[in-house]
Amino acid sequence: MGDEMAIVTVDFDGTLYQGNSFKIMFQVGKKKFTWKQWLIVSAGLIKACTIGLIKGKQAFKHLFFISFAKTFKGQTKQQLDEFFLELVNVGMKDVNMKLVGKIKEHQQNGDTVILLSGALKPFLEMFAKQLHLHVHIISTELELNEESVCTGKIGSIINGEEKVRKVQEWIEKDEKYKGNTSLEIWAYADSESDIPLLNFVNIP
Repeated sequence: MGDEMAIVTVDFDGTLYQGNSFKIMFQVGKKKFTWKQWLIVSAGLIKACTIGLIKGKQAFKHLFFISFAKTFKGQTKQQLDEFFLELVNVGMKDVNMKLVGKIKEHQQNGDTVILLSGALKPFLEMFAKQLHLHVHIISTELELNEESVCTGKIGSIINGEEKVRKVQEWIEKDEKYKGNTSLEIWAYADSESDIPLLNFVNIP
C-alpha cells in the first residue's frame, strides 16, 4: 500500500458475507412473517422464477428483492431494525473474518472503506454495527416516509454498472478525493456482476 490514502470498496454477498442472504431472509421470515407477508413473497417468487428463466439470475434477484421489500410496508424503523438484527444474528457465523481484519488494516492505514452492495441498507447498517465496523455504506435504499414508516418500495438496486456510478458520484461529492487524479481505488468483490467495478478500480 502506498502513502496516499485510498478508497476501498467491499462487496457484501459472497465477499464479506459468505453465506446466502436469500436463505437467511427466508429463515427469519419463516418465524416472523404473517400469512399476508408470505403471500406477497410467494407471488414475487413465482414472478421472479418465470422472469429469471428468461432474463437470468440478476433479474430473478431484483424481482425477489422488490417483493421482499413490499412485505415491510407499514413497519416502523424499530420493527425493521428488529427484523434485520435477527438476520444479522443468524448470518454472523458466515462472515469472512479474514476480510474484516483486512478492512481494519485499511482503516489503520487511513483508507476510506465503503461497503458497496445491492443488499438493503438497513440490513448492512445493522451488520456493520454488530461487527463494530465504521464504514460508509452505499447500497439499495429501503424507502421510509416522513414518519419513518416503510413504504414497501426500494431505490435503485446497487448492482453492476450502478456500483461504478455510485462510487464516481461519491468521489465527486467528497472534497478530500474530488479531482484527485492519483487516487487509488480498491475493490473486494466476487461475482460476474462486479466485473464493471473490477475494471473501473486500480486494484481489483
